[in-house]
Amino acid sequence: MYIKCWGSRGSIAVAGQEYNRYGGETTCLQIRAQSGETVIIDAGTGLRKLGLALPVNCNTHYHMLFTHTHWDHVSGFPFFKPLQDPSVTLTIHNSLFYALSVKEIIANLMAPPFFPITMKEMQANVIYKENIETAFSIGSLDITTIPLSHPGGGLGYRFSENGRVFVFLTDNELTFPHPGGRAITEYTEFCKDADLLFHDMEFTPEEYPSKRGWGHSSCTDVLDLAMKANVKRLGLFHINQERTDDGMDQMVTMCQDIILKNSSLMSCFGVACGMKFTTV
Repeated sequence: MYIKCWGSRGSIAVAGQEYNRYGGETTCLQIRAQSGETVIIDAGTGLRKLGLALPVNCNTHYHMLFTHTHWDHVSGFPFFKPLQDPSVTLTIHNSLFYALSVKEIIANLMAPPFFPITMKEMQANVIYKENIETAFSIGSLDITTIPLSHPGGGLGYRFSENGRVFVFLTDNELTFPHPGGRAITEYTEFCKDADLLFHDMEFTPEEYPSKRGWGHSSCTDVLDLAMKANVKRLGLFHINQERTDDGMDQMVTMCQDIILKNSSLMSCFGVACGMKFTTV
């Protein structure tokens, strides 16, 4: 399983030299299965660059999953260049968010007055796979889902392939019971023995009390979950739009110190745009 981050910023894309190392693009991940399939998770602004990097005119089939459909997870969709390629097939796994399907949400996003081009004008063959299951497969990837604790809900994903596991839980508030969310013990079990976990950690422990209920976690709560779940590598995700590279480095250092004090062997880092990973 090959994984590349095309965007890890939360809420809104940012630019400036103080954000160069971690990047300013919002959520978008690419997973390539050993069987060859490409899976895209979320359509934040990072999706534009991913679209430019993908091959063209080669009868390619891509799969797209959504954690939820807030602006920072869908705003790159209209600028995904493969949508303009008639040789491309894009299968979108059609979850429900706010009682609306992804198909309905995208149709609303790509329509006046929000956007001048509608989905009907796109040349790619877009297929909506209805009613995403709690467990399904794409090629050699076995995928399970869990509801997120976030305003309006959402889905987290666990990808397994040849005994290796990657878990993606962004926009997940571990210590606040949003409707449909799960208990920390359930998220811990979902992450159990993961080779790689990306988890929302938008806030420091000092910032979190005034932001409780916003749908995002404190990095210390995430650390506790990851260590209890015996995660091997933890990537700090959904970087606050105002957190500079230096500020992110400070958060990573604080987390690494806590891991060391707990005699854990888990590695911890901030997930930057452009980072590549493999679970093999």
